[in-house]
Amino acid sequence: MTDEKSVLVIGLDPTLIDFSHPDYASTGMDATKVLAGLKSSEDELTRLGYSVQMCLTDFGETAEAVVQSQLKQKRFDCILIAAGIRTIPSNSMLGCIGKKGATYATCFRDLMNDWGVPGFWASADRGVAA
Repeated sequence: MTDEKSVLVIGLDPTLIDFSHPDYASTGMDATKVLAGLKSSEDELTRLGYSVQMCLTDFGETAEAVVQSQLKQKRFDCILIAAGIRTIPSNSMLGCIGKKGATYATCFRDLMNDWGVPGFWASADRGVAA
């Protein structure tokens, strides 16, 4: 497909999350369920005609370097930022996404889209970073 749009999905590596922690314990989630959800979302985006690259990071120790490496390897039309990434305090990794001259849109992963349907991608297009 020549008009295929590319998406870089940036999220926390679920194998690094302590799901017994009080912040996560009540969710009933575990790494296997999160990975299955990521795969399902990737499959849906692919079905819709997008080329999807997953970028799973740690909690900040190497996250910025990992994301920068992905951004240098390929031009992406959109960067999708998963909810977990936005919860990391002092997240400098988000700053590397909006570098001057970037030519991709950004959107954010949400559990519900505008219609209240779980598992879809809620877009918040931010345009081209200046």
